[in-house]
Amino acid sequence: MGAMGIRKKKNRIDARIILLILLGGLFTVAGLHFNPSVYAKTTDGITVPGSFSRLAEMAGPAVVNIRTVKTIKGGGPVFRNFRRNPHGGEDPFKDFFEKFFGEDTQREFKQPSLGSGFIIDKEGFVVTNNHVIQDAEQIKVKLGGDAEYDAEVVGRDANTDLALLKIKTGKDLPLLELGDSDELKIGQWVVAIGSPFGLERTVTAGIVSAKGRVIGSGPYDNFIQTDASINPGNSGGPLINMQGEVVGINTAIIAAGQGIGFAIPINLAKKIIAQLKSEGEVTRGWLGVAIQDLTSEMAEYYGLKDRKGVLVADVFKGDPADEAGIQAKDIILEVNDQKIETSRQLTAMIADLKVGEAAKVDVFRNGKLKTFHIKLAKRDDQRLASRSTPREREEEKFGIRVAELTPEITQRFGIGDITGVIVINVESDSKGAEAGVQMGDIIKEINHRIIESVEDYTAAMDKVEDDESVNLFIWRKNAGFMVIKLNK
Repeated sequence: MGAMGIRKKKNRIDARIILLILLGGLFTVAGLHFNPSVYAKTTDGITVPGSFSRLAEMAGPAVVNIRTVKTIKGGGPVFRNFRRNPHGGEDPFKDFFEKFFGEDTQREFKQPSLGSGFIIDKEGFVVTNNHVIQDAEQIKVKLGGDAEYDAEVVGRDANTDLALLKIKTGKDLPLLELGDSDELKIGQWVVAIGSPFGLERTVTAGIVSAKGRVIGSGPYDNFIQTDASINPGNSGGPLINMQGEVVGINTAIIAAGQGIGFAIPINLAKKIIAQLKSEGEVTRGWLGVAIQDLTSEMAEYYGLKDRKGVLVADVFKGDPADEAGIQAKDIILEVNDQKIETSRQLTAMIADLKVGEAAKVDVFRNGKLKTFHIKLAKRDDQRLASRSTPREREEEKFGIRVAELTPEITQRFGIGDITGVIVINVESDSKGAEAGVQMGDIIKEINHRIIESVEDYTAAMDKVEDDESVNLFIWRKNAGFMVIKLNK
């Protein structure tokens, strides 16, 4: 190669070096401090983290350990982790349901409890889970080292399992920035930081396994699923993206699922935190209807071309929907010109609207479209609970308790589909027990009426006349389909 060729090659190399230097400067200016040996390695076009050390150092100081003393009754809330059932002579479903749904209601004792949280501003506001501090008689927040402070409960929301605490330290505190959980992608790397088993500032990493998970914990389920290792004590700690922003709040686990964890999306939590901070409570809009999803059979029966919309199963007398003229069997198609596809979507949308705001509701009734303008009231959970009392008595009459059949439960017990409700308890000496109903049975129909939710189950039971028998069409593992007759 001649002198001219050597100079050209040298010039090309120099140009590449200059380009790399310029790119490095751009990353530094952008605040990313790009370091491929620390943050990322590329193999076959797939980018993976090279180290989480810098992220842990940055976020760790704002993550706190929460210690409480509380009175424990029974098995605890539904958020308590799923547990592996023992193999033995006992009913294989008993341990699972007692721990998951809290059937053991006789025991009562005081015990210390551990959880996690994180600081969101320099004034000392701390975010955690409601179940971490629920019924606590004493709450302590421990920062780095031995610094520990009494915590005040600013507000809490059981429906989303969120709580806001405040500590007074007399100094500026490290804090975490809140990110955008809507931007999360399946397969994206995330880091969980918390105090599993009291081991403070434990850092684990994994990916976003799924979004929008419903695990039967409440009306606003919308969890991020991750395989970042989460254990008891992690509850309330942050789930962090690779930019060091909080994208979720670690809340629930499936221990038998080998580390499957769930986090509340931070975009949902932001609205709750803001209300708790300013008002001390969460105010949600309320229509005053009981609703259920449409099945394909229902859509065909009502003459709808598709399954879009939500069926009004009941209208509460004197509430906004009733006063506006909404009726049972109406199908809600749109709210404020936004199409409605599921009952969960409608519940969340109405909850986000302000009390006193007028909502435009389009419904399908008797083959015609109708529009109503409904002034929303305040959702009152205590009032709703009192309204459910007659339904609870109907359930107790047969001694059968049911729950929603979630994808996680179907996977846990190897169930083929998710249509129906699952029996989580049968009282001894009850009519249900006498007829042969068992925990783990999947109730798919009641007197030929398709059952797809707990609301369906309750509505079907309420419609049975006093002199009418109840035929349950069920599926039982290792036995298949069967009909069990209950005498009312």
